Amino acid sequence: MPGSNPSLLNSKEKKKAADFYSGILQNNRTVLSKAITLCESQKEEHRKLSGSILEKCYPHSGNSLRIGITGAPGVGKSTFIEALGTFLTTKGKKTAVLAIDPSSKKNSGSILGDKTRMDNLSASENAFIRPSPSSGEFGGTGPATRESIILCEAAGYEIIFIETVGVGQSETEVNAMVDFFILLTMAGAGDDLQGIKRGIMEMAELVIINKTDIGRTPLGKGNQDAEGLLFKSQLSNALKMFPKHEGKWEVKVLSCSSLTGKGIKEIWKEIENYFLVVKKNGYFLSKRKNQLLSWFSDKLEKGLKNYFLGNDEVRKSIGKMEKEILNGATLPGIAANNILKKLPKHLFLNTSKNF
Repeated sequence: MPGSNPSLLNSKEKKKAADFYSGILQNNRTVLSKAITLCESQKEEHRKLSGSILEKCYPHSGNSLRIGITGAPGVGKSTFIEALGTFLTTKGKKTAVLAIDPSSKKNSGSILGDKTRMDNLSASENAFIRPSPSSGEFGGTGPATRESIILCEAAGYEIIFIETVGVGQSETEVNAMVDFFILLTMAGAGDDLQGIKRGIMEMAELVIINKTDIGRTPLGKGNQDAEGLLFKSQLSNALKMFPKHEGKWEVKVLSCSSLTGKGIKEIWKEIENYFLVVKKNGYFLSKRKNQLLSWFSDKLEKGLKNYFLGNDEVRKSIGKMEKEILNGATLPGIAANNILKKLPKHLFLNTSKNF
């Protein structure tokens, strides 16, 4: 979790944290959105406040089904989530969507347009859609995606979708946050199998061919169906070459049209079957525990990096070393080792190897 020690809050801040907590438990979507914004903030006062809110909400979390969805840009992730989300909300399921939009490397800005692409779903009282910037995070997620999941669960959302940035191989980090990982693809998008990286395929619990209502050739629907069937067969054969799923689950390839709704019901049935299997054999709980340790390790690593690079002496040394590297006076690996030697002894790293 982000933030400094929540116990350091003054009485006014504690009252504010309590109000946030109360609003979240009552599923006040405005309060929930503001709490997520606090978690995403880098301001120290916001970090303290968000830490307190998260501690209060944490006992109420963990009861949702967390579903990650990845795929290349243009494959229809937002349209698919709206179709499946609308199917669920009409059945009374409280559904949250955490949509991650890419941030500019130049100014860290982000369009945050996913909510505007889910008109029907965003109008539902049972839905909550939160677009967030990636803020330079690797893995297709945002800097506070895990924290946002906790807050949404405390607000009572039963199903949480995490829509990744959709930029390719780096998407795999989202698998450390979700229970079920979907790879969305489509037939007729060029060199289909070559465009799907093995790392993502191996982690997918379900592969879905979207946009089956769209054909790329003028030869008619029959050719379109044949093309889709061929691609489905290719994907199914490729999956057989990968190691068996740790949860003793058979990964399948299904097809759908997010625009017409064809196949959406069958996809949800497959997701439900997955949770029945992995909860029964213990994999669900085991994966959740491993994800907690992954979260701890990730925050620890980032915290140490910020602590070290935030030191004035270290920053001056980095500037000096950068000049030496550019002048050809030293190798980058040796320069990095010299910087790392400035770590306090109790945090000292083995620098016998060049980086």
